[in-house]
Amino acid sequence: MRGDRTVARLQAKSLEDPDEVRPTPFGRVDIYNLDDLVIGGMIFEPGWHWLEHVRPIAGTSLCQYHHVGVCISGRLGNRLEDGTTSEIGPGMVYEIPPGHDGWVIGDEPFVAYDVAGVRSFARVDETAQRVLGAVLFTDIVESTALAESLGSARWRELVASHNERIQLELDRFRGRLVKTTGDGVLALFDGSERAVRAAAAICLAATSLGLTIRAGIHTGEVEVTAGDVRGMAVHVAARVMSLAGPSQVFVSATTRELVADSGLTFVDAGTHELKGVSGARQLWCLATPGAR
Repeated sequence: MRGDRTVARLQAKSLEDPDEVRPTPFGRVDIYNLDDLVIGGMIFEPGWHWLEHVRPIAGTSLCQYHHVGVCISGRLGNRLEDGTTSEIGPGMVYEIPPGHDGWVIGDEPFVAYDVAGVRSFARVDETAQRVLGAVLFTDIVESTALAESLGSARWRELVASHNERIQLELDRFRGRLVKTTGDGVLALFDGSERAVRAAAAICLAATSLGLTIRAGIHTGEVEVTAGDVRGMAVHVAARVMSLAGPSQVFVSATTRELVADSGLTFVDAGTHELKGVSGARQLWCLATPGAR
């Protein structure tokens, strides 16, 4: 009888141990399954906006889920398709009908528990969900030798500081940290110019820590999954990065064309065969990696 939920059962789960975590840029949703009842712990950081950060995952012009819940902290603005607006704050229960946009108000994270509209909210369909994005890879130059000279403890501290600076620049340029890669990162942007400017800023920040990095960017379709991105565009970006030299930001011809009117300056980095990619590719090097 349990399969059709005709009989309820006694159960409880710790908020510290969600059944699933669905990351979005500037936030996440912690999922708790109680048989047919699904509760979502929503944590959205300042800067989170459904239109920008969830719409690429949802594939709809507005959020089509019916949300019912309680706000613990922070504030969330909402706008319906007809222009009606509302604001949700701490200690408030709420209901938001389908067909809405939402965004965090102020500089405090919005934290809420939703009991109605999270069964598929921000869930990625790996077989169908593809988005156009600018993929950024970074890597610390000569990291193995540097780690050996500094010792493991000091090296861990330095990498942690470097990752903090990277996250700061990604936030500033509205990028999504997909994952760290040991001594670098994989990040995704919805705009090629922001990806290039973020790479330049990361190069500059690394220099202030006594590090030298290389970066590579390619723009194309990717498959967005929970905690990762996949596809040929990711593979190309990794190969582009591997050809960059110390303190260089290499971009593909596709990315350069998309930022043609941005004021960014590039120099010809030659035509290269990328391992695992058919055909030679023209690459370009950002002329001023430290430019803001």
